[in-house]
Amino acid sequence: MKRSERLAVLSKVLSQNPNKVISLKYFAERFNAAKSSISEDLNIIKAAFDFAQEGEITTIPGAAGGVRYRVKRPSLQINKFLANLCNIIKDEKRIIPGGYIYMTDIIFSPKYSEIVGEIFAQLFVEKQPTCVLTVETKGIPLAIMTARALNVPLIVARRNSRVTEGPSVNISYVSGTDQKIQTMSLPKRALWENARVLIVDDFMRGGGTARGMSDLVAEFKAKVVGVAVLVSTAKPEKKLVKDYTSLLTLESVDLDKKTIDIYPQDRAFS
Repeated sequence: MKRSERLAVLSKVLSQNPNKVISLKYFAERFNAAKSSISEDLNIIKAAFDFAQEGEITTIPGAAGGVRYRVKRPSLQINKFLANLCNIIKDEKRIIPGGYIYMTDIIFSPKYSEIVGEIFAQLFVEKQPTCVLTVETKGIPLAIMTARALNVPLIVARRNSRVTEGPSVNISYVSGTDQKIQTMSLPKRALWENARVLIVDDFMRGGGTARGMSDLVAEFKAKVVGVAVLVSTAKPEKKLVKDYTSLLTLESVDLDKKTIDIYPQDRAFS
């Protein structure tokens, strides 16, 4: 391969395997090139990515080392994306009787869910999660994109246990919205002891679902390292989970005026 061709393929491999350490030996054997040549190629790609703010490439020293690509969007780009997302959600046609907002098309669109997942990954990568947990069903697209960006498995809790998944751990929890008792189930084989779990969901009102997932994680003797949601409501101000990160805050839905007051959460993205 010519160097220009090799650079193109190297960039593709790295960007398609975020947060994964790939050895120089792998690249050297794949391209039939010296490690010194691969190192020079990676330095070129790193400089280009840094200049264009397209992510972070890090060299990991040691016998088990190599090179790793991580998604790292600039704060200006993130804030612009969230502001645009708010404008889309504010469309009065999205208001559903009962004061609900139709967001399924946004959440299930790879165009939006991929970026949301990458933002979550960027915010929590230093917490070193070893898996991402969500509950069926609307949180799945955001969670799987987060898991992909972190290069960790996705685990999905069910509302009811399935025979096809074998023995399961079941818990009951109180919904933060209507104070109803609900159930949540996770197969015993899905989660392991001492796992570091990042909880991801699409919406939080009272925090009951997130609290239920946290309690479920505790049953496996694992640890919750973060809770990330796309939208949380301004009220109730006190949620059933203490520490969580929300990208957007829903202040109110006015059915008479047909207006939706939603805005990006104030925080500094780095």
